[in-house]
Amino acid sequence: MASSSANLWVLLGLGLAGILILTKKLKRVVKADFGAFIERLQLLPPPQPAPPKAPHPLTGLSFAVSDVLDIEGYVTSFGNPDWLRTHEAASRTSPVVAALVDGGATCVGKTVVDDMALGISGENKHYGTPTNPASPARVPGGASSGASVAVATNLVDFSLGIDTVGGVRVPAGYCGILGFRPSYGIVSLSGVIPVSTSLDTIGWFAKDPSILRRVGHVLLQVPYATQRNPRNIVVADDCFQLSKVPITQVVVKSMEKLYGRQVLRHENLGDYLNLKVPSLNAFNVGKPNGEVKSSSIRSLANVMQMLKRYEFKQNHGEWINSVKPSLDPAITAQIPEVLKLANTELEKIHTVRSELRSALNALLKDGILVIPTSADPPPKLGAKEILSEDYLIKTSSLSSLASMSGCCQVAIPLGFQDKCPISVSLLAGHGSDRFLLDTLQTVYATLQEQLDAATKPKTSNNAVTREALAELAKDKGNQAFKDKQWQQAIGFYTEAIKLNSSNATYYSNRAAAYLELGSFIQAEADCSKAIDLDKKNVKAHLRRGTAREMLGYYKEAIEDFRYALVLEPNNKRAALSLDRLKKLFL
Repeated sequence: MASSSANLWVLLGLGLAGILILTKKLKRVVKADFGAFIERLQLLPPPQPAPPKAPHPLTGLSFAVSDVLDIEGYVTSFGNPDWLRTHEAASRTSPVVAALVDGGATCVGKTVVDDMALGISGENKHYGTPTNPASPARVPGGASSGASVAVATNLVDFSLGIDTVGGVRVPAGYCGILGFRPSYGIVSLSGVIPVSTSLDTIGWFAKDPSILRRVGHVLLQVPYATQRNPRNIVVADDCFQLSKVPITQVVVKSMEKLYGRQVLRHENLGDYLNLKVPSLNAFNVGKPNGEVKSSSIRSLANVMQMLKRYEFKQNHGEWINSVKPSLDPAITAQIPEVLKLANTELEKIHTVRSELRSALNALLKDGILVIPTSADPPPKLGAKEILSEDYLIKTSSLSSLASMSGCCQVAIPLGFQDKCPISVSLLAGHGSDRFLLDTLQTVYATLQEQLDAATKPKTSNNAVTREALAELAKDKGNQAFKDKQWQQAIGFYTEAIKLNSSNATYYSNRAAAYLELGSFIQAEADCSKAIDLDKKNVKAHLRRGTAREMLGYYKEAIEDFRYALVLEPNNKRAALSLDRLKKLFL
């Protein structure tokens, strides 16, 4: 009897331990994806065609989609649980998603968007705000926040988002990755919940310009054409002054290196718009603090917000009035009880759009316009400014140029300032999408080179080498790790890797910090890189084994611990871990 009682207590103990372990693992999984995903799924591509036919263009790539695009069998949430509750599962998959899967890519999930895709900060009170990996204390940008974070954290190779007034470009800038908004009407909006019918586009994110381009070739469905250089590059100086981002020289030097005298400095794009878009004067709102510079761009953003809200109310006002959904305060402020635009006002808005497109086409003439992606760095999480109308207008001011004209735009990361990502954008005329993606492919490397040159410390003949600077960064990372400042340690190790990417220790050390944060996918990736560089790096094998164990890859974890013992037969940690896993899973 006593023996039976003892056995019962042992079984209960094991059961409770299992529950605790499972609970911890579930928490870590949520933490590992940075809150980017709202639902995981898998859409697999068709089999590869038999030779001599070429393989699918997106073979081997994974992607995620913002939860405004339909996937058959799943309810599209639109960033709001009341919408999810009151709508049926989609009967077919959005043609855009289907085209990418048919092109060889694997869809792995749906990502968080701002409440009803109306916000621009990336915060969502219902599903949580995805963590901005480039600056964790700050917002990731919206509406396509989860899609941006999924790419920025290497969870997918690319992702789809909705861009109405900046929903792809702003989060791309905030998270330090590439973001592309196509020309209006070029990519199908079938199977997409509309926000503002005449402003909506489906854009995409990537870290690699070649991937951004490959996705574009599938979605744009444009015929092959010989790559051509832009006839001119117009740098909008007043827009860079508006943003207070000191990167104009980096951009100008990069463009001059590639295109020489074709680079033009435009001192006041705002004055040009005042002259060429006279209908905009009817909506002039000026600029706070008595400033006049770029007031026309601010007025343009104001017109855009009016149009967005009017069309949103036309699309969803009846549902909102009948369901009375719970909405984020930042969203409620954008849906007034009465929002009516007289036919004359709508006509004026459409005139603004027509004049703006003509003005930009005349300015560019098969060229490129260069502006900052956003006016300010991302606000801190929960900041009161996010709820203000001024924040909304200012943040969408620079985005309004492409949204209102229908032009295409790409956001490009350009390093950091005060620990916040900096981003610059290239705009091209409506329908010049392939030309813009080709231009990005040409200028991206040069922009990064000029950025490195601008940020590289000035050195004398006896100056320290890049390797020495990397070691200093590593030492700072080690100290931050000792102080349990895990995110800060990751930042220092990342800096060391940028200075010297061939040192296995830097990747292994960063993996240790990722393990402390519960970011097991990133830890495994860093350890694999460290092992590629140094197969005898015992710590990398131990850390990868730990990451794989927490991810549930037990067989692979056992192999890592075994190899660590081969390298160091007396390593107690490897021996204990191996014994534990062998008892449980072998």
